[in-house]
Amino acid sequence: MIEIRGLVRRYGEKTAVDQLNLQIPAGVFYTFLGPNGAGKTTTMKIMAGLLKPSDGEVLIDGIDITANPTEAKKKIGYIPDHPYLYDKITGWEFLQFTGGLHGLEPASLSSSAEELLDYFSLSEDAHQLIGAYSHGMRQRLAFCSCFLHDPRVAIIDEPWVGLDPRNIRSAIEFLRERCETGVTIFMSTHSLDIAENIAERLGILNHGKLLYDGTLDELRSTGDGSDLEEIFLDMTD
Repeated sequence: MIEIRGLVRRYGEKTAVDQLNLQIPAGVFYTFLGPNGAGKTTTMKIMAGLLKPSDGEVLIDGIDITANPTEAKKKIGYIPDHPYLYDKITGWEFLQFTGGLHGLEPASLSSSAEELLDYFSLSEDAHQLIGAYSHGMRQRLAFCSCFLHDPRVAIIDEPWVGLDPRNIRSAIEFLRERCETGVTIFMSTHSLDIAENIAERLGILNHGKLLYDGTLDELRSTGDGSDLEEIFLDMTD
């Protein structure tokens, strides 16, 4: 469902992503780990069609995101590390706007929006201005927007900031349910505890290079211990 081939992204003389290769099947929960500045966000912006690669390609369900962005983006939901929401409209209006961009029919859009707002406990606040939302409410609205058009790939960059433990658990359950329907989740996080609990596969990136790609059990078998934090710190030192 996601195929990354020889991906390179340079900023002047700095190489942020360096010959990245990944293949991720449908329905996999993939967790992308790395220290600050490793190249995770750059990679995910290229995957979402927001940046062009310096070299290489990203295929979403066989569609090149650079060569055919319109078709590829139909299959993608994206939550950036700092979601930008419009303060002067309501949560409901934001979802109507987002659904319109994806070409959803009004009835389908409203049905999907109502279901997602209910799941993320935003139904009662849907007609309030986003400017009055807390950070956690904004993050939950970003989840609603990401999944409004039923994407086959969800690219989620550090989604837990501002969410309390109950909402984190609810969001994780939601993502797991989506995986069970065949949706591929590609998520970056600095929370190694969460990664340890949810990842079917994980990748570790440092200085733009992929250091590891595989299951947690396979990673543990290559390290000196079973603790993900210890292995991660050793690999990225």
